[in-house]
Amino acid sequence: MEWITIMTNILVTGSNGQVGNELQTLSSAYNYKFFFTDKQSLDISDEKAIKVFTATNNINIIINAAAYTAVDKAESDEVNANKINHLAVKYLAQIAKEKNIQLIHISTDYVFNGENFKPYGENDIAKPNSVYGKTKLDGENVIKEINPVNSIIIRTSWVYSNFGTNFVKTMLRLGEERDSLGVVYDQVGTPTYARDLAKVILDIIPNIKNKQVEIYNYSNEGVLSWYDFSKEIMKMAKIECEINPIETKEYPTPARRPHFSLLNKSKIKTTFNITIPFWKDSLDECLRVMGERR
Repeated sequence: MEWITIMTNILVTGSNGQVGNELQTLSSAYNYKFFFTDKQSLDISDEKAIKVFTATNNINIIINAAAYTAVDKAESDEVNANKINHLAVKYLAQIAKEKNIQLIHISTDYVFNGENFKPYGENDIAKPNSVYGKTKLDGENVIKEINPVNSIIIRTSWVYSNFGTNFVKTMLRLGEERDSLGVVYDQVGTPTYARDLAKVILDIIPNIKNKQVEIYNYSNEGVLSWYDFSKEIMKMAKIECEINPIETKEYPTPARRPHFSLLNKSKIKTTFNITIPFWKDSLDECLRVMGERR
């Protein structure tokens, strides 16, 4: 009897971003055929282009790692933030629904206002403080409304990586340039190493089976402030730079950040039987990859 193997074809949008790049790094270890795209090779704000691409390449799964992530710039550029974080997501969800494609969409802790007193669960009321957070929440809601089968939304926080621009890289650079830095201590959450998130996404794909769109929280384990994070970066990299704690009001930005964005991750751990690394262990691994662990 002849067995026919159906190849799983995965479209990854935003492949030049932190999570997208980490998915590329890990892809060879998985028995999937990947199509890595960026805004030049596939404009996800063009509905027709998405339809043609998914049909031509027989896409089974879409991992949407594309996003407008310039949090402060979004305050004065809402049209473009909405175009990528909301409208493009709507097109992806519609096509996923029509073609029975599984959609995995990455969202953010910025959908919350940060006024909670305990870790945010998936069902807690989302009330963003910023344009970025609002457009990301609109993207979540449109997926839930369209409701493609076997699709999920993963909210994450404080993402960093060997790739792209992020807090860890900024601290390493500033630490070498300056004798001291002021870093906010009154914003609390947990960092996420993009490679950990990418691995979880690829690992759980075979076990995603839900008729209603499900939301999951994911970050590394632990609780800390940006000040704590900075101190540990300097310590691990052996950079002689004094880190001083400051209040958010001493470092004003166009977009309001949530003061508390700790995510409760029990749902994703229980549903998919996964163990999440501690934030210090993941930071250590990332710095080693970057050649900054001394």
